[in-house]
Amino acid sequence: MMQTRKLSLIALFSALSVILMVFISVPLIPTVPFLKIDLSFIPIFMGMMLLDLKSGYLILLIRSLLKLLLNNAGVNDYIGLPMNILGFMILMTVLYYCLTKNKWRPWIQKGMSIVLGSVALTVMMVLMNYFYAIPLYAQFANFNIGQVFGIFNYLLLAVVPFNLLEGVILISLSLLILPFVRRLINLI
Repeated sequence: MMQTRKLSLIALFSALSVILMVFISVPLIPTVPFLKIDLSFIPIFMGMMLLDLKSGYLILLIRSLLKLLLNNAGVNDYIGLPMNILGFMILMTVLYYCLTKNKWRPWIQKGMSIVLGSVALTVMMVLMNYFYAIPLYAQFANFNIGQVFGIFNYLLLAVVPFNLLEGVILISLSLLILPFVRRLINLI
């Protein structure tokens, strides 16, 4: 692929990802409305699958930097964005391996990518919440999750189901949209 075309697609997917992150986010679990899903992963996934894994990482980093520069939410972004970046990097790595490096049948590839990607994302986010987010929110945002929910309850009843749902939704939507985007990009 020509370098100019690749850079243009990276810029396009980065811009779409920022727009989706800033304007479309909804809570999945009513009891924890601060855990919101956004659709910014879909353009990142498209870039990863249409270009390569490094391009997907670059799109994710550009999206995150633009979010900080254009729509900074303060302490929430300073704590949440690094978690989002690491979680999505793990998810992307698992998906890329499942969808491009294995010679499974297509339906097994897609099913395994949904299951393994969602589990990898969930494990990473539980660890990140326990070791990183919960202490930082208590220190810098005066929000002690341990006192409000209980750490174990929060992780088991909020973080785990949220991230499993988020993984299944984002991966499924991405896999459904990919063939249409691939055809559209090939026309250009």
